[in-house]
Amino acid sequence: MNISHENVDAINAVVNVALAPEDYNPQVDKEIKAQAKKAKLPGFRPGQVPVGHIRRTYGKSILFDEVNKLVNEKITNYITENKLEVLGQPLPLEDDAQYSWDYKDNFNFKYEIGLAPAFELPFTAETEFTSYEIKADEETLADRIKNLRRSYGKMTNPEVSEEGDVLYATLKQDKEDGLEKTTSIRTDIVEDAKVKKSLVGLKKDDVVKIDVKKAFKTEDLARILGIIEEEATALDVTKFELTVKNINRLEEADLNQEFFDKLFTEGEVTEEAQFTEKVREEVENLFKQNSDQKLRNDMYTFGMEKVDVAFPEEFLKRWLKATNPSISEEELNEGFADFLNNLKWTIIENRVVTENGLEVKYDEVINLAKERIYAQIKMYNINEEPSDEQLNQFAIQLLQDREQGNRLFEEAKALKVFDHLKGLVKLNSEEIEYKEFEKLS
Repeated sequence: MNISHENVDAINAVVNVALAPEDYNPQVDKEIKAQAKKAKLPGFRPGQVPVGHIRRTYGKSILFDEVNKLVNEKITNYITENKLEVLGQPLPLEDDAQYSWDYKDNFNFKYEIGLAPAFELPFTAETEFTSYEIKADEETLADRIKNLRRSYGKMTNPEVSEEGDVLYATLKQDKEDGLEKTTSIRTDIVEDAKVKKSLVGLKKDDVVKIDVKKAFKTEDLARILGIIEEEATALDVTKFELTVKNINRLEEADLNQEFFDKLFTEGEVTEEAQFTEKVREEVENLFKQNSDQKLRNDMYTFGMEKVDVAFPEEFLKRWLKATNPSISEEELNEGFADFLNNLKWTIIENRVVTENGLEVKYDEVINLAKERIYAQIKMYNINEEPSDEQLNQFAIQLLQDREQGNRLFEEAKALKVFDHLKGLVKLNSEEIEYKEFEKLS
């Protein structure tokens, strides 16, 4: 067997594989014997089919499969041993050679490969980035406290509506055989000031006409009327008659010991000032994620701007077509720029990993899965506290899904690269209020 490669240019190469009969026949013979033991054919006892019969009947098919397996295995090993950083997968080149497939052929196969471009990583100890320490401004803090108090508040049914109430009402389109829906309408999501004002001071059985297109965003309107967004957008008559059936109001929880103990360890918080500081701490801990995301985005932008490389675009297009046979030329061209951008950042990340000997361990992927599962559980039930054993079980189940497992591995790799770069570059810390931070995005 002889395998080698020659560079067409800096980003394209051809792998040549030469096989003699002695290279592939041992594997072919072994597979033919294995098939003879497993075969169930008319006229033969199970496991007693003669090897010669299998060779005559299925030999060429087995030969073809084994040669292909051998070639793919040898190319994969060759790429690994020679540390070739390839993009996509090798693609066979058309060959005019004619083979008899009689176990005596000397095969010569050629495969084209795309090579990752050479470049220097732009991140050094002198590279500067800003790491923002985000502080909760009073408005943001007040909003969070209000949401917490509403989450643990109680529902009442006042006689007269106020801004922020939920109206249980019937909406009837102002035309014959128009839409009619009895539903809950949150007044806090009403966009138009005049419409919002018209919904204040209403009592049970009161009727008011509103323009639903002015009042609600399309997705909210579709949900309220029980229709799809396309239908909400296409409404020909947007005037609706609203008839109040009931008024619901969520009263905010009192700032008392009972409320504090629902949120924190019993007795940990005993007064409003402590509660406020605890909420501030919680909010600012959440802001660390915003800060990290901003830093990651800045590093991404910097890396993408500084690394100026060319890709084997024609090869990559052929590879994408080969692996996605149903893709149209239009779809391919439309998404190709985004594909190249993603590919570029992937090879930057991979270069950080290989040059610095970084390794993503199984435990790290498991822990990341547990974090994601924990966050999802708390989102739907803030009071539920799953055990570590439960989280571990859920995480293992999640990773058994190959797609989910690959996604979490890639996420763990991205976090490892980010942590490495944070330790490498120069970070300038800057305090900023959340409202000001939002303007930077």
